Amino acid sequence: MSENSALIHNWSKALTVYTDRRLIIVLLMGFASGLPFLLTAATLSAWLSQAGVTKTLIGFMSWASSVYALKFLWSPIIDKVRLPGAAHLFGKRRAWMLAAQLLCMVAMIGLGSSDPTSNLTMTIIWTVLLAISSATQDIVVDAYRIEILEEPQFGAGAAMTTFGYRIAVIASGGGALLLADSFGWLFSYTTMAVLMLVGVVTVLLSPEPKLSSEPMVEESYGAWIRSAVVEPFTEFLSRPGAFTILAFIMLYKYGDALWASMANPFYLELGFSLGEIGTVVKTYGVFMTILGSFVGGVLVMRYGIHRTLLWGGLAMGLSNLLLAVLAAIGPSITGLAFVISIENFSNGVGSVAFIAFMSSLCNLAYTATQYALMTSFMAFTRTILASGGGWLADHVDWVTFFIITTFAAIPGLALLLWMMHRFPERRG
Repeated sequence: MSENSALIHNWSKALTVYTDRRLIIVLLMGFASGLPFLLTAATLSAWLSQAGVTKTLIGFMSWASSVYALKFLWSPIIDKVRLPGAAHLFGKRRAWMLAAQLLCMVAMIGLGSSDPTSNLTMTIIWTVLLAISSATQDIVVDAYRIEILEEPQFGAGAAMTTFGYRIAVIASGGGALLLADSFGWLFSYTTMAVLMLVGVVTVLLSPEPKLSSEPMVEESYGAWIRSAVVEPFTEFLSRPGAFTILAFIMLYKYGDALWASMANPFYLELGFSLGEIGTVVKTYGVFMTILGSFVGGVLVMRYGIHRTLLWGGLAMGLSNLLLAVLAAIGPSITGLAFVISIENFSNGVGSVAFIAFMSSLCNLAYTATQYALMTSFMAFTRTILASGGGWLADHVDWVTFFIITTFAAIPGLALLLWMMHRFPERRG
């Protein structure tokens, strides 16, 4: 076999990973997982703004999304508790998924039927309930994905999750706004609740992971606390380099997180219209992220998690320099499309490798708890460490801002290089 033929054969073999039925399940669960998020965030903010709620209160409402950063607090319950009756019928993981999805549906309809103008308190209550239900669903979906896939499939699994999630974001973002504009907010949120049936049907038609099917052992309360709460954390933290790994998880996407909340202000201040932002950034950009995700899945399968993390991290960091160039040349649609192509594609590659990396670290005895711990550290970066991005943008020009965010990517990449040297990836 010639060198070119061997290369084509190897890439074709890597691409076949997407033909596995389990990855279709992961795709559909990713859709169900992504559907509620914007309904408690940007979509809800648009509704509240339309209802005349003050910007200060809308800002405080964003605290509902902090639930996602705290989900590690109740993830041990998801790992250890079997829902009475439902677990016998569906298995532990599927029972929890169905319960979370049904609660999401109820909360969506409840939120849609509330009136923020006359009773903002009920709107807040339904928002928090939806956020908790959605975060609970995320815990179980992540654990399910890790348990049904083999480690070489983690990259492809992350890509399919991202694909499903992004499609859901389009539905619950622009789709929900269009429905609300034509038929009202109750109809919009009720339609989103109906779309959650995609997740319900997927769960009903999917197998229970073998590990979750094992019978529960009777334990005393103290023993339960130790096995459900203490052991998942101590097992993880006792590993060599555990704290370095957690630091890496916080810092890997720090450069991107710093400017993410400033994206729309940057585009608008540069002179792009809302229509141009919607078309190039919010629509075309989503498809470039999806394309990057699929390529990232193949790269993980072909070259491993660590190398793909490095390539994705370098590309994400350097793409910030392209934003600095865009800031210097001004509002060019061609320039914006080029920058978004590189930025979103590299973000897709890096994000898939990142999800695959965190998945590979989970002990299957504590999947939900350990993955929730790691994603909580990731959320901490997005919500707390990156909160200074606005202050930075207020004090420097945009070119300087993006150069600084490029350098902010270096600590995470330095930790990755150290881990690659200290803990080389074993591939079978």
